[in-house]
Amino acid sequence: MPEASAAAGGITDVDILQFALTAEHLESAFYEQGFQMFPASDFMALGLNEADIAALQKVGETEATHVSLLLSAIAGAGFQPVAPCEYDFGFTDAAAMVQTAGVLEAVGVAAYLGAAPLVTDPAILSTAASIVTVEGRHQTFIRSAQGVEPIPGAFDTALGVRGVFTLASPFIVSCPEGSNLNIEAFPAIELQNAANVVPGVELALAEPAIPEGAMFCAFMNQGGVLFEAIEGGSCVTPQQLAGEVFMMFTSEKEIADDFVLAG
Repeated sequence: MPEASAAAGGITDVDILQFALTAEHLESAFYEQGFQMFPASDFMALGLNEADIAALQKVGETEATHVSLLLSAIAGAGFQPVAPCEYDFGFTDAAAMVQTAGVLEAVGVAAYLGAAPLVTDPAILSTAASIVTVEGRHQTFIRSAQGVEPIPGAFDTALGVRGVFTLASPFIVSCPEGSNLNIEAFPAIELQNAANVVPGVELALAEPAIPEGAMFCAFMNQGGVLFEAIEGGSCVTPQQLAGEVFMMFTSEKEIADDFVLAG
């Protein structure tokens, strides 16, 4: 089998391409299934016009094109690309689809940004860069379709491989043999008031002592991290958050995998 350039932490460039393909398979399947279930009239009922619906369909088409590109890149490197998995997106209506699309597109941008420093091959980095710019356009359009600020800040936030997989794994039911990535999701965050996460709100852990050793709530936003101490089983959401926010429980003021207890 051909060798791939070794990146930081033992992750190779091909590993990164396989992980990207896993994410693109998921996103492509998401839009394909959604459009099979919900007619245009359902999206119009949300306030979207024909041009908006065409743009939403274009998002799905470009995700499928990303899949094709990554399949070719991995096969061209002499490796077997991972296959699509079986997914459950929990579709209930078109509104839920648009809401979930916002999550997936935000995670997609964060995934490519997080992987970029690990890539050693300039050609692969260029390919990834050409995709992440389009993922950013997807995210902006979806936010507009949701009726929220399309450009909430000047920076996007990068997520590591485990962080991305933690957010994607709830949608994955099972994968074909050989297509299961050797990645472990972080334990899920358990909050008493998870439905009311807004700036200034005190977030209470479902069980004050779980996860054991949790000392900080880490809020990843706008390309940086804000840490709030956990006191009495709760922490306060910072006021200065805007746009997509990723949250973790950590044992230290660090977001490296070794310090993340839940995410």
